[in-house]
Amino acid sequence: MRTVVIGPNEAGQRLDKFLHKYLKEAPPSFFYKMMRKKNILLNGSRCEGGQILRDGDELKLFLAEETLERFGAGAGADTEEREKYLRAYRRIGPLEVLYEDGDILAVNKPVGLLSQKAEDADISLNEWLIGRLLASGTPEAAGADTFRPSVCNRLDRNTGGIVLCGRSLAGLQLLSRLLREHRLEKEYRLVACGDIRGEADMTGWLLKDAEKNQVRILERPFPGARQIRTGAVPAGRRFLPGIGPVTAATARLHTGKTHQIRAQFAACSHPLLGDPKYGDPKVNAAVRSGYGLKSQALHAWRVRFPEELPERFGHLAGKEITAPPPEPFAALWDAVLAAEK
Repeated sequence: MRTVVIGPNEAGQRLDKFLHKYLKEAPPSFFYKMMRKKNILLNGSRCEGGQILRDGDELKLFLAEETLERFGAGAGADTEEREKYLRAYRRIGPLEVLYEDGDILAVNKPVGLLSQKAEDADISLNEWLIGRLLASGTPEAAGADTFRPSVCNRLDRNTGGIVLCGRSLAGLQLLSRLLREHRLEKEYRLVACGDIRGEADMTGWLLKDAEKNQVRILERPFPGARQIRTGAVPAGRRFLPGIGPVTAATARLHTGKTHQIRAQFAACSHPLLGDPKYGDPKVNAAVRSGYGLKSQALHAWRVRFPEELPERFGHLAGKEITAPPPEPFAALWDAVLAAEK
């Protein structure tokens, strides 16, 4: 028999989901059968799997130790897996942490780093996050047994700026819910082709081509297309020799879909400078040679939390987090704004 005391990183999830993580090699039918036979008890009582776990709950597993070991009970990450995360952390190196508490972490993702890996051989911000917590000596935060920290919002590889991460299960659930409900204000800085005047509220329907990893913006509903909305406010304008008129602007996401800002500005005849998918190749070549910009002129600049949050997260109510933009984007942004003074 084994007793498992539920901790803060297990609380808040369904019992059956916890068991699926704890008994990694067991088919779901096994632990449902064990619950029916009262070989698995929650706080001394029969359970069915749908109960929401609370911090301090006691789970008793009346199973042979050999059975528990065979199904990988509580085995967590093995040495090889832990070393993989630590290698990713060391290889990526120090990143700018913008905010951190026991539940969430905000990091300034550099251009060129994946938010989450697309293939097994990739290393990403997600691996860096787990490796960082392992290296810091907080294995409970790294979730070796039943929880792994994770990034919550993704940025394109060649877009830098704020990425929010869940350090605890409660933090991950909060961020996921706020993002799903569009309650986090997310503001980007960008530099686009053309002379943009006046605030804009751009709407449309985004259709993704998964094979090409590219999207199209449509004016009307279409099967498979998702409605999108982006707000934009010009901050400055300038004529750049060899490029033409450009506008520095802030964009606010009211929805968050793949390549939304990049594709929506391009659909309005204002592609972002340096954008390899939706931009003008001649402009991109000119901005690369003249300003050293090798990727789209887009930066996830600011995030603001809503005023109303659960008590545990009251310290985040109304909190703003900003990320300093990297060079050469920062110099280009400043140059465009300086022309307005």
